[in-house]
Order: sequence, then structure tokens, then C-alpha cells
Amino acid sequence: MTNQTTMPQGNLLRPACVLALISLLGFGLSYSLLATGIGNGLFPEQANGNLIEGNGTVIGSEWVAQPFTSPGYFQARASAASYDPMAMAGSNQARSNPALRQRIDEQRAAIAAREGVELGAVPGDLLTQSGGGIDPHISPEAAQIQVARVARERGMSPGEVQTLVGAYTEGQQWGLFGEPRVNVLLLNLALDEAHNR
Repeated sequence: MTNQTTMPQGNLLRPACVLALISLLGFGLSYSLLATGIGNGLFPEQANGNLIEGNGTVIGSEWVAQPFTSPGYFQARASAASYDPMAMAGSNQARSNPALRQRIDEQRAAIAAREGVELGAVPGDLLTQSGGGIDPHISPEAAQIQVARVARERGMSPGEVQTLVGAYTEGQQWGLFGEPRVNVLLLNLALDEAHNR
């Protein structure tokens, strides 16, 4: 017969509580504070959302799309989240969904009429919604078809507007990843500045 020793229940509770407290404070709180502090120290603008200020007020973020409805501005991609960063979402509609096809056809017709181009000339990124619903970029092609309208509405030459589009066209990430893109908010702010000179 073997001799078994049993530990009283009180002796098990104390180490479990100490371990839970160490885990909570050490890994839950300390790690979060340390990572946030390092992020703020090394990348202060990015850690705070790359906010853009004008006249002492926050205009927006480089990372969050905004709806521009005035014809004198470049238009962003459509958003299933109504451009709300707290409700980031895509439409979750499959390609086979008739409602998605209908929305794209209607949007293609509206954009073609607004820009004065053929239906087939409307770039796909102006017809689709990004996965997060707040993508701040459009393709250079999507910016290109809007140049004539923006120039006309602002009383600028298409060449002036095209120069700004070129200046705000970003290349691939680190020269390797993604596609060239144009940040709509930054481009529209540059347009306002150029127009007000």
C-alpha cells in the first residue's frame, strides 16, 4: 500500500491566485504599457493614427477614407461601413450575389456619367468596397478619370491637376508589395492649397 499525501485546498488556492495576479499584471498590463510606450517612442505619428491637422483642428487621418461629395474633389472608394472606423466592415457579398452585381452596375453607370467616360473605362476599385470599408487610397487609374472633372470644377488646367496626382501617387510598399496608389485625402488637401494660392 502506497502512502499518498494530499494537499489541503487552501494550499492550492494561494499559488493559483498569485499566478493569476502575476499573469494579469505582468503580461496583461505591463506588456501592453511597454509595447505602447515603445510604439509611441519609435513611431509617434503612426501610433497616434497619422492625424492631419489644419488651423489647430484635426481634419482626418491618412489611414481613414472620407466621403467627398463636392464635384471639385476626388472621390474615394465606396464604403460598406459608411467611412466609420468604428464599424469597419466589407459588404460580405459574394460575386454571385445579384444585389452586388446590381450595385456595381448602378455605380458604374453613375461614375461613367459623372466623369464623362465609357462604362468600360471605370476602374474596378471605384466600383468595389474595400474589406475594411475605410481604405484611403484609390488606384492612379481611378484618379486619372477624375482629373478632367476636378480641373473643370476648380477652374484649373488638367495639367495642374495631373501634376498633383503624380506628386501624390505612392509606389509599391518598399518597392515590392502592393500596387501604386493615391491617398485621396492628401490629394484633396493639396488641391485646396493649390487652388487658394
